[in-house]
Amino acid sequence: MTPSRELTGFRLAVLGSTSGIGRAVALKLGEAGADVIVHGRRSREAAEDVAATIRQGGSRAAVLMADLGDRGEGDRLVEEAWSTWDGLDAWLHLAGADTLTGPDSKLPFDAKLDKLWNVDVVASIRLCREVGRRMKGQGHGSIVTMGWDQAETGMEGDSGELFAATKGAVLAFTRSLALSLAPEVRVNAVSPGWIRTAWGDSAPAHWQERVIRETPLARWGRPEDVADACRFLVGPASGFVTGQVVRVNGGAVR
Repeated sequence: MTPSRELTGFRLAVLGSTSGIGRAVALKLGEAGADVIVHGRRSREAAEDVAATIRQGGSRAAVLMADLGDRGEGDRLVEEAWSTWDGLDAWLHLAGADTLTGPDSKLPFDAKLDKLWNVDVVASIRLCREVGRRMKGQGHGSIVTMGWDQAETGMEGDSGELFAATKGAVLAFTRSLALSLAPEVRVNAVSPGWIRTAWGDSAPAHWQERVIRETPLARWGRPEDVADACRFLVGPASGFVTGQVVRVNGGAVR
């Protein structure tokens, strides 16, 4: 069966697309025919690798680097992304600070809070508002933000408190932005559950058991599962969908 190219002609930016969920989303949208701006913070090599794969599939790809914790760099990213192909049809704001793996996992609580607030919340609000303003002016567009399924129910521990607070803010903002930008621009969020990214690969046995116990579909989610939801949300099949939070969590109800 020939894969669908329903996004042919769409100009998209996927923030945080050098690894994990963002990478899977960028590749999936490229497979669907979209022209994709790949965004990264540190590794241009990783970003160029994603872009090269998209080009091999027949779609255009560009690379833009920016630290979303820096407001000036975020503003520059919007300007450069918008001018790359003279406008954008969709903006997928999936980038977030990683405080679970790597050196930032060793930071104290307050430092993690500052990083998550600046990268996940402030950047999402400022950049999506500006992109949304431009999309409204051009008469169409779609924005997708990144939530977390347990932001609405809570999870114990430092990480649970941090992520519930920050992603909860993103979800509340998403619903309000959808009202502000309607009817020209649609705004939705994806809220992943247990997705096997870098942290999931190294999670200890008790976490592996917890994932299966809490997920009715009895498996970890894959980044591609979230990518499929994003493909729907930016595509023509979701033309009457806005202000929604789409849980991609295997049916978990907490």
